[in-house]
Amino acid sequence: MLRRQSNPGQRCHSGAQARSQRGISLLGLLFWGVLLAFGGVVIARVIPTVLEFYTIQRVVDRIAAANPATVPAVRAEFERAQQVEYSMVSISSQDLVISKDNEKLQISFAYDKQVDLAGPVYLLIKYQGKSR
Repeated sequence: MLRRQSNPGQRCHSGAQARSQRGISLLGLLFWGVLLAFGGVVIARVIPTVLEFYTIQRVVDRIAAANPATVPAVRAEFERAQQVEYSMVSISSQDLVISKDNEKLQISFAYDKQVDLAGPVYLLIKYQGKSR
């Protein structure tokens, strides 16, 4: 049996309909806002270190593909690339581990990057890579 509303222009806000209404409270909005802001700060501070890693990886791959004859030649080429790429500050040519694998030059590196987040809170990222 259908029940008619006494006033068709008004909605009934009782029982099941009141429970089905949902929304976010002011505290919930504040919580999610702070969480998103913190995530944005972390991402904004981590992206430059990731870009630096990929720049170092690209330079190491390019040097290994050129197949320099000696270890000092590899280090000199890396230092030249470092003068051009100002973003490579976390590693020096002395940090490169250079070896030969089946007459192919293998260059590897590893370094840690510490990112300041807020006050005494830091994020430590360990990067490592090798030539392909």
